Amino acid sequence: MRVITGRGIPPGMARAVAAMALCGPAWAGSVPARFQYTEVHMGVQTRIVLYADSQARAESAASAAFRRIARLDDTMSDYRASSELMRLCARAGQGPVKVSPDLFRVLLRCDELHERSGGAFDPTVGPIVALWRTARKTGRLPPVAELESARALVGWSNVDLERRRRTVTLKRPGMRLDLGGIAKGYACDAALAEIRRHGIRSAMIEMGGDIVLGARPPDLRGWRIDVPNAAEVMALSNCAVSTSGDAEQYVEFAGVRYSHIVDPRTGLGLTSRISVTVIAPRGELSDGLSTAISVMGRDAGLRLAARYPGVRVFMRAPAEARQR
Repeated sequence: MRVITGRGIPPGMARAVAAMALCGPAWAGSVPARFQYTEVHMGVQTRIVLYADSQARAESAASAAFRRIARLDDTMSDYRASSELMRLCARAGQGPVKVSPDLFRVLLRCDELHERSGGAFDPTVGPIVALWRTARKTGRLPPVAELESARALVGWSNVDLERRRRTVTLKRPGMRLDLGGIAKGYACDAALAEIRRHGIRSAMIEMGGDIVLGARPPDLRGWRIDVPNAAEVMALSNCAVSTSGDAEQYVEFAGVRYSHIVDPRTGLGLTSRISVTVIAPRGELSDGLSTAISVMGRDAGLRLAARYPGVRVFMRAPAEARQR
């Protein structure tokens, strides 16, 4: 996904972690200037572009947004043993665990997506995802016996969410949740909300394949986004754009290309080569839907998307490009 922003540092040319850059002219008066900031969070370059009436306000808002993302990484990472998510998984089979409002909200959205997708979206796929991560590193297919053992731990029916107490129960020991299909979109939403609390309306947060947009930049129709699978540049605002596919993360065995996106119903990485872009009102929804639709395929995926107002879907697989 490419964001066309005119002047400034291109995403691929960012400085080191926590580097900050002032971009655009130093406009005077009440006309906002454009500022761009870059840090690394959740394993990807995270870029914030915003328009503010002073550098001090811009830096304060961007710093608060990055801190919010960092806290969410501490909450939802499945790479850090100390994260709230992994502490929850460590207590699988031991009864209810009270969790933070952020984690509970994400799991509620997961519950909805799981039900509406017929199980195509299932964060309990963590044990299988771990095997495929190892496969990408070693270049070897996951052993059949290990895949079967991992599949036995997958199943959203083994998760209980209790709203009143805000508790989560993972019923089977060894269960592991993976929020890779929704966490970045949620983090972008939270970062934009933080920026708005600083009185800034026109902002963009980009994390890998996820973008969340605030109000349009001054004197423009919208943020100019080169939308994957749509083959066009769109002027967008107050929405989110997420793309899922195997363009960068995959492994090949015996001529078969397996995506990093795993079908929880089979335990296998996707081989359809599908790429899905979703435009939705919020990042947690665009991120989750792009993952679910990738697993479901075109027809079932479009039926799922139709259940959400304001959602547009663009898909591409080899020898085809389709739009709803």
